[in-house]
Amino acid sequence: MGKKRDRLEIIYDFLKTIKNNNNSIKPTPLLRLSNLSSQRFAEYLSELEEKQFIKILESSNGRRIITLTDKGFGFLEKYRTIKGFIADFGL
Repeated sequence: MGKKRDRLEIIYDFLKTIKNNNNSIKPTPLLRLSNLSSQRFAEYLSELEEKQFIKILESSNGRRIITLTDKGFGFLEKYRTIKGFIADFGL
């Protein structure tokens, strides 16, 4: 399509990717799937953690795992509702 994704779309894709991976993904695969530069990825990761959309957990072997919080799941639900609403009006 070539259209640049807006900020909310990027956040939605980011959270949806985590959810679609059984709500448990390591940073490297998430970075690959997010289609963001590593710098932008790091910015989104820290912002979403700060706003409590995601949690970064450390497994017993020291690997970092990213999961959604209830707030993150809530964002996905509301975003889908808004997208449906916009589509209903042909915008």
